[in-house]
Amino acid sequence: MTRRSKLWGWAAGIYAFINVAGLAYAAAEGEEMHAMLHLFLLLFGLAGFIGWWIARRGVPRQEPSTTQIEAARVEYLQQSVDAMALELERLGEAQRFNDKLRVQKGEVPPLKKDQ
Repeated sequence: MTRRSKLWGWAAGIYAFINVAGLAYAAAEGEEMHAMLHLFLLLFGLAGFIGWWIARRGVPRQEPSTTQIEAARVEYLQQSVDAMALELERLGEAQRFNDKLRVQKGEVPPLKKDQ
């Protein structure tokens, strides 16, 4: 249980205690409106708790594990590297084609293989 949830638990307990004590005090003093107000607040808090409890019981959230996140990152990185390699190959092919056309037109003398 986290620190925050413990604080909310304590706050809910104090809220309920104050309203139960206020209801008992108001009923003992014969103040019907005051007692009804505390009863309403107590039921309102109970309805909120029940709604929260039902919402938490609904669809369980499963956080992805760190291994799943890392696998997704590695997959994304692999796809990026593959895309860059493909583009680099296309650039090299275009450069070779342009050099071949220049040589055929006589613009640039062919390069030696050992240079």
